[in-house]
Amino acid sequence: MNHSPFSFAFLQGAITPTHIAEIVQQNAAMLTLGAHSLFLGQVRADEKENGSITAIEYTCYAEMATAQIQKIITLHSTQYALKSVFIYHSIGTVAIGEICLCVAVGAAHRKEAIEACQSIVESIKKEVPIWGREIINESTSIWKTNHFSSSQ
Repeated sequence: MNHSPFSFAFLQGAITPTHIAEIVQQNAAMLTLGAHSLFLGQVRADEKENGSITAIEYTCYAEMATAQIQKIITLHSTQYALKSVFIYHSIGTVAIGEICLCVAVGAAHRKEAIEACQSIVESIKKEVPIWGREIINESTSIWKTNHFSSSQ
């Protein structure tokens, strides 16, 4: 477990309950926190024209993605006076029902924690070069629509 209160990591495959529990435990040890906000993104079994999604295979441009996420953490930490930001994002294959994104923030008050968590998730989706290939019926795949904007 990383002991910095502001950290990010790519994890191979799904984000496990153990990873999430470690974040919660680390945040709980910070006695200046009054609020925690947690977002968990889960792969869902959407219906596509060729069948149901069974998994998503995530890939990224790691150097650019890491730099962009660090900028997001710095910006939001300042803007919302956050005490902690932990972000995990999956790389590789994540099956339906499994967690692919975890964002946990800690702040002195609930309003800042909730607003910051939502804003961080939106920023990741819009600004970070991470792509998902939807696996359909174990035999077909399509690339997810990417909302990443390189003008950021």
